[in-house]
This record gives sequence, structure tokens and C-alpha cells, in this order.
Amino acid sequence: MTTITRAEARLIDLEVETVRTDAVQSFLKQETLFVEVETSDGLTGTGYSYTIGTGGGAVLSMLREHLLPRLAGRDSREVEAIWQDLHWSTHATVVGAITSLALAAVDTALWDLRARRAGQPLWQLAGGFRREVPIYDTEGGWLHLSTESLVEGAVDSQRRGLRGVKLKVGKPSITEDRQRLLAVREAIGPDMHIMVDANQSMTAAEAVRRAAAFEDAGLYWFEEPLPADDVSGHARLAASTSIPVAVGESLYSIGQFRDYLHRDAAGIVQVDVARVGGITPWLKVAHLAEAYNVAVCPHFLMELHVSLVAAVPNGAYVEHIPQLRAITRSQLQISDGFAIAPDTPGLGIEWDPDAIDDRRVA
Repeated sequence: MTTITRAEARLIDLEVETVRTDAVQSFLKQETLFVEVETSDGLTGTGYSYTIGTGGGAVLSMLREHLLPRLAGRDSREVEAIWQDLHWSTHATVVGAITSLALAAVDTALWDLRARRAGQPLWQLAGGFRREVPIYDTEGGWLHLSTESLVEGAVDSQRRGLRGVKLKVGKPSITEDRQRLLAVREAIGPDMHIMVDANQSMTAAEAVRRAAAFEDAGLYWFEEPLPADDVSGHARLAASTSIPVAVGESLYSIGQFRDYLHRDAAGIVQVDVARVGGITPWLKVAHLAEAYNVAVCPHFLMELHVSLVAAVPNGAYVEHIPQLRAITRSQLQISDGFAIAPDTPGLGIEWDPDAIDDRRVA
């Protein structure tokens, strides 16, 4: 039998591994939500989601008060049915971040169970396109860093074989943004990819101006230039520049991605497992993007996203931001600029229970 006999949630505070700033915020800490689901055949699946500093308590309440009680007695193999039931049971609060983050913690636990029961790694169970995927670095590109530090970080990433680097933009002066990008481009040469991220800080008119100023830096994409609900602004920007526009980390439903893709407002899809509500909707977004011939390069969560990017044919990049090393016994394997999806059954993340307990706040 695969009946769910226990489902529990907890919240931990995980310190950031380095100072991280962008045009609108700082990464204060990672509030990490864990869900454990145990079944009558003795298997346990562990899922998780996160915030970057606020709202974790609200997500935990959603899990404990509304979602987890609905799991008792359910067949854990019925992942789609459970996701739909939980989604519609909280319909008054969707689409939205709190509910999506809670759904993701449950859904990833069920996928962990599913893969463990099947004896397969996630990347194979979810599609099995390839095991190795390109990886780019974000850790050397934060907005507070000097131009010299940006250059040093990019050169170091290149030396380590990574395929690209992402730089934060949104300085008060368009000239400063441009000079920083060109300095990095000159240092690493024409072949390494440079991505830029504005973190929703611009108006449509300003984004058009900045994209024009950035054109000769040879950018791989221009990420979140506008607020996530400004689909028309992103469409206007995409039509005005040769730089692909990347969106997705701040979208919380399949329908929101459909709107962007249908209006040619996204050239790169950055769907985040935690923020879209789990692996179940993540795969639907990835396949939707494939239908529009658009690549998937998810935001953050490299330890989990590596398996999903490896699963689908339009998975193009994994983002390198280490953040789980303090609470895991495993680390993402990287070789010659490629991240390698774990080959162990389940999500492929080996958690450290003692380290997690030490950081538990609820």
C-alpha cells in the first residue's frame, strides 16, 4: 500500500552564504519550508520550498492548517490528483506566492516519494532527456560589487569552465551599468555568455533605453526588467531589442506563463519550482515553453532544478547560487561547465537532519 500515514511541516532559517543585492532588495536569509510525507509501505519523501527573508510563517500556517490535513489516507502515487485537490481547496488564495510555496513543498515531497518508489533519479522519471546541463554563475555579479570585482568574478568563472555569468543591473546611471557590462565583456572575450538581471526595477520606457545601451555587450538575456504583471511592457521591450527577454521567477501559475508566451513577451522562461507550486506545474510550463520553441533556464534552487532541466529537451541552463551546503551532505556536481543531475533515486538531495534541526524555528 502507498497510503499517506503522516505529513509534517517545519520551518528553518538558513543564513545566506554571501552578501547578495540587486536593484530592489537584499537576500536576507533563506526561510526554508520542509514537508515530510510517510506512507504505509515505510517510504518517506522530503520536499521543500523557500522565501528570501519574509513570509515563511504564513506558508507554514497554510501547510499545517489547510494542506497537510487533506493528505491523510490519500494514495501518494496520485500526484496530479493531490495537487489539484490542494489547489482548489485553497482557491480563495490562488494565484499567489503563499499558496504556491506551500503547494511546492508538498508536491516535491510526493515526487521524491514517487522517484524513490520507482528506484529512479528525478531527471529520468520526469523525462530523461540528458544528464548534464550547462551552468552559469550569479554569485560574482551582485549589484553592490565594484566593476573590478565583477571582472574578477567573471574571469574566475571562466577559468572554472562555467558557460556564463549573470550581472545585476539597475544602477542610477545608465552609463555606469553599460561601463560595468563592457568591462566584463572585454575581460572574458566574445564567446562566454553574459546575462543581466534588473529585478523588476524599471519602467518599460527605461528598459527600452537600457536594452539599446546594452546591445553591443552581446548579452544572452535581459532578465525581469519590469514588474512581473506588466506583460504588455515586456512585449514592447521584446519587440524593440535583439536581446532575449527572460521572465518567470516571479510568476506563480501556468496561465501567467501562457500569457507571456502567447504575446511574444518572453524569450527565456525562468520557471521556479517553489514559486510555481511544485514539480507538477513546473513540467507543464516547461512543455508549454517547448511548444513555443522557448528555452527553460530556471531561477535559483540549482540542487533541484538541475534534474528538471536535464529532464526536458528545452532545458538550457542551471543557475549557480549555492545555498544549501550548510544543511546537506551532498553537493551539486559540476564538470567542465556542466552541472550533472544526481543519479540516486528521489530528488537527489542528501539532507543533513542534525543541521536542519539546529536551524529550526517552527
